[in-house]
Amino acid sequence: MKTRPFKQVDVFTDQPYFGNPLAVVLDGSGLDDEAMQRFARWTNLSETTFVLPPVDPAADYRVRIFTPGGELPFAGHPTLGSCHAWLQAGGTPRRQDFIVQECQVGLVNIRREGDRLAFAAPHLQRSAPSPAVLAQVAAALGLKAQHILAAQLLDNGPVWLGLLLDSADTVLQLQPDHAALKKQGLKVGVVGAHPAQAAPVLIARANREARAFAGSTHPSPAEAATADFEVRAFAAPIGIEEDPVTGSLNASLAQWLMAEGHAPEHYIVAQGTCLGRAGRVHLSRENADGAPQVWVGGESVTCIDGTVTL
Repeated sequence: MKTRPFKQVDVFTDQPYFGNPLAVVLDGSGLDDEAMQRFARWTNLSETTFVLPPVDPAADYRVRIFTPGGELPFAGHPTLGSCHAWLQAGGTPRRQDFIVQECQVGLVNIRREGDRLAFAAPHLQRSAPSPAVLAQVAAALGLKAQHILAAQLLDNGPVWLGLLLDSADTVLQLQPDHAALKKQGLKVGVVGAHPAQAAPVLIARANREARAFAGSTHPSPAEAATADFEVRAFAAPIGIEEDPVTGSLNASLAQWLMAEGHAPEHYIVAQGTCLGRAGRVHLSRENADGAPQVWVGGESVTCIDGTVTL
């Protein structure tokens, strides 16, 4: 065992303890798979990452991403949080325009957007779910057919069943049967649009902390004005009933919704509301070399900075 630099960061928030936490071991050299997995189980966070020297010469660093139950080929909030921690620890990218992360899905470009970092969404494969699976998942969520506007199986490394619901309010009112979802073996992401709100954004920001401590499961009208869509992520098959804020899911949802005309080319997602969080994910689509590229952005803040013995 040796002492290694360590950070715990909160991702998709500019306020500590309102986003999705991530444990980052900044020197994972010499650790085998079992040691990494054991530490990820011990942190008991949705993800723990280990930063390593890159294998691909085009990358600035390599990252391995573990849940308490296993390794992931890619995940969004660990990508942004690991990059934030690496830069804060003195990492220097080779290129001026991008930081390049290596992970199991390959190379992921990350760029600075003011106070935010944003990653280029990996290639998405999508298909229609079977009617039987859709009906079983809908029953587990307590949804009727008229609540579901569209559905797709989404695969950008992690696989999600994406459901576009009729409103943000429907999303917020869901009380899933997590045991039933676990039996289905599918992670489920739901999204619904907020109505246009005229309340000032400054009031919304002030209300975040008050609503979280009050235990409210719905955003105030002012807070809803800061987001265009509400998203929830249910991942019982990997031991996480509800994930606070999910980059990989939002990446695949954005690629699907934008391509089908269900969402504009720039929008903001609120996630974690029902867990007392105030996550914000910034989605945008641009043309790169004639092909559309979706970017997924958000702020990160460091909550714990020190060392860990591993």
